[in-house]
Amino acid sequence: MPDSPTPPALTEPVEDYLKAIYELESRFGAAATSDVANALDVAPASVTGMVRRLATQGYLDHVPYRGVQLTARGRQAALRTIRRHRILESYLTGVLGYPWDRVHDEAERLEHAASDDLIERMAAALGHPTADPHGAPIPTVDGIVVEQPHRTLAELPVGETARMLRVSDKNPSLLRYLAEIALQPGAEVTMVSRAPFDGPLTLRIGKNEPVVGPNLAAQVLVEAMPSPGPRSADATGSTRSLPSITPVAAASPKPKARKSSAR
Repeated sequence: MPDSPTPPALTEPVEDYLKAIYELESRFGAAATSDVANALDVAPASVTGMVRRLATQGYLDHVPYRGVQLTARGRQAALRTIRRHRILESYLTGVLGYPWDRVHDEAERLEHAASDDLIERMAAALGHPTADPHGAPIPTVDGIVVEQPHRTLAELPVGETARMLRVSDKNPSLLRYLAEIALQPGAEVTMVSRAPFDGPLTLRIGKNEPVVGPNLAAQVLVEAMPSPGPRSADATGSTRSLPSITPVAAASPKPKARKSSAR
């Protein structure tokens, strides 16, 4: 791996602030002081002082009446910490066998102490993963983040199937429950029914039909299933893709394959 300029060392509190502001900015467009205080569990007065300092150092810009946004420099620093955190989580689960509900706190401690060389060796040992165990995209070394189109499980229409994409790593109890019902990144989930007046939702995951609340479903992100070809209903009424349809159609008849390029 070619050597790259080493960014200036940041203190642990600064890295935590930049990471929290990045996450809030991603959701709301800017980070309000009160939201930063809640995210980091610190007093608003402390946030005000740190924000002023980081703005002076070129990490933040003030957005009138809305809060702050990261500058290019601040975004680069935040993504560096996020990359370290998500690679550490991936290594802890993939190599050391940690359950996915226990890696967040460990990664929080290690992300400030591990060297960049160690992090990159971990990434290489894992085959350079693009997402962490909870489905969150891992930023590249150059600070590029590829976000997949998604919606919440709560928004999935009845009868539609989607693939579980992502969930926050911050709630161990939620993660343990999702593991119990096999709702983890990559799982196919169908919305079987929803009770009226914000009632419970019945899902189908494999052969099981767990019932969850709308609040839980709103915390789970899903992505649309690819549509390689026709879908067929099984005996239970769920739909499944027919993976053999597309290759057969693309390969036959051979004369048509010569006339136009196949996808």
